Amino acid sequence: MSIAAAHARYLILEQLRIPVAVLSTALFPALTLCFFVLPFDWGDDPVAVTRSVAQLALFGVLSGFLFTFGVGVADDREKPWDPYLRTLPAPASARVVGRLAVGVLFALLGMLPVVVLGALLTPAYVEPARLPGAVLALLVAGLPFLFGGLAIGYSLPTKAALPVTQLVFFPMAFGGGLLLPPELFPGWLARATEVLPTRGARDLLLWSLGGPVPSGLALGAFAAWTVGLALLVGWAYRRDEGRRFR
Repeated sequence: MSIAAAHARYLILEQLRIPVAVLSTALFPALTLCFFVLPFDWGDDPVAVTRSVAQLALFGVLSGFLFTFGVGVADDREKPWDPYLRTLPAPASARVVGRLAVGVLFALLGMLPVVVLGALLTPAYVEPARLPGAVLALLVAGLPFLFGGLAIGYSLPTKAALPVTQLVFFPMAFGGGLLLPPELFPGWLARATEVLPTRGARDLLLWSLGGPVPSGLALGAFAAWTVGLALLVGWAYRRDEGRRFR
């Protein structure tokens, strides 16, 4: 764990040397809240605004996972330091744990401004007893995007990883109801989006806050995406190692 902590510290310092990257991670979901939630009068419907704030908090977590792992891992693979680290006698698990810790940190960094603005400027409210479950649901909901980011990072070079991550994330975010609730979609589209991992993640989070129980299709698709992407990460890692270190 001490090696993992040292690796996490190194990754955090590396990120802090590029302040604009840290600020974009922290502010982008909050700016989305300012454009899509704050201009409207939600005083008569605190439940709707609470769901909107929760969805955008999830937006911040998912973007943090995808971009931190997708672009970050691809960038590390192109630097001489990464092959050198693989030659050291430290276990690979220490690097993985350190990177996961940094990913969780920056995902929470993207969520925090949304939660603060929602608490201060809107009538959003969450019962204190539900907060631990909501935080756990946020982290669980981010798993397929954590694995998806790692799969992108271990499969593509940096120049390809960034546009691919953007192309994957924004349609997924919109289709999963993170920017507009699925209730505003046509019926066929609302049903079709239940196969997206973002829809299952959103429904799981809202359920933790007292919302409706997710459909079996949404939960099943979410679980299938999580397992499938985890297997894809293992394949991409072994493929990368076989191509560069044989």
